[in-house]
Amino acid sequence: MLRRICAWLLATCWLCSGILLADETRVLFVVGPSTHKPGTHEVGAGCRLLADLLTKAENVDGVVCTVVDGWPEDKALLKRADTIVFSGDRFPLAEMDHTEKNMGELAELMQRGCGILCFHYATGLTKGQVPEDGQHPLLQWMGGYFATRCVHHQSTARIFKKASININSRHPVLRGVKPFVLHDEPYINNYFGPNGIEKNVTPLMTSMLPPESPKPEVVAWAVERRLASPPADHDQGRGVGIVMPHFYRNWSNDNLRTAILNGIIWTARREVPEGGIKTPIPKLEAYSPAAVEPVKR
Repeated sequence: MLRRICAWLLATCWLCSGILLADETRVLFVVGPSTHKPGTHEVGAGCRLLADLLTKAENVDGVVCTVVDGWPEDKALLKRADTIVFSGDRFPLAEMDHTEKNMGELAELMQRGCGILCFHYATGLTKGQVPEDGQHPLLQWMGGYFATRCVHHQSTARIFKKASININSRHPVLRGVKPFVLHDEPYINNYFGPNGIEKNVTPLMTSMLPPESPKPEVVAWAVERRLASPPADHDQGRGVGIVMPHFYRNWSNDNLRTAILNGIIWTARREVPEGGIKTPIPKLEAYSPAAVEPVKR
C-alpha cells in the first residue's frame, strides 16, 4: 500500500511539474554585434539586466529567460520562445552571417504568433539591408524601424541632453509608466511604411524633437500583427519597438525600464499588471558592462 501511495505521489508531482512547465513564459534574448564605446549600447549587459529583472519581478511569475550571443544554434530555444528580444548595432540578423536562413527561421516564429521586441539600435536597418522601396519584414513584425542611410527614408540619430518623453496611449505596455526626461539618443523620423503609421500600430511614446524645429516624433510603438493563417490559439502576433536607451546608465530610469519590461511581457501574450512590472532597482555594474558612465547633470 505504501508503495502505491508513493507511486501516486510521484506521478502527481510529475504531472503538476508538467503543468507548471507548460505555463512558463519563455523569453529569448538575442545579442548582436556592437562596436560602440563602453557605456553606450552595452548590448549584452542590457539583455542580462532585463533577463535578471524579469525572473525577479514581484508581480509576474513563471518567466524563463535565456540570453544568447548571435542566432541560437540550439533550435529548441526558438521552438519554445514566446517572444524574442533583439539588442545590437542595427537589427542583429541583418548584421550576422546566414541572414537569409536565419530570417526564414524567424519568419516561421512570427507566423506562429511569437512576439518580437527591439530596443535602441536593434530597431535599425541601413542601406543594403533593405530594398530601395523600404519593404522589410520588420514593418509587419514590429510595425516600423529606424532607417539609417537608406535610399527610401532617412531617420535621424542625435543625442539630446533633455528629451521629454510623453505618453501617447493607454496601452498595456505603458502601465505604471509616467512621462520622463532623458539625456539620450531617441531616434526620430522613424519609418512606418510609405503611408505612415498603419491602423494596427499604436504610438506609445512621443517626443517634441528636435528642439530647434519640434514636432511630435514617435519613439516607441506597438503592433498587433495580422497573421496570414493564425494557429488556433494565436489569432495574431505582437511587436514593440523602443528606440532607447543609448547610454547604459539610462537603464536606471524606472519609466523607460518598466516600459521595456512591460513590452516584453505583452509581446509574449501575457497580461501586464495594472501598475506595470515591479522589479528591484538594478545595480548596473552587476551585469558586466564594459563601463558604467555617471549620469551627466
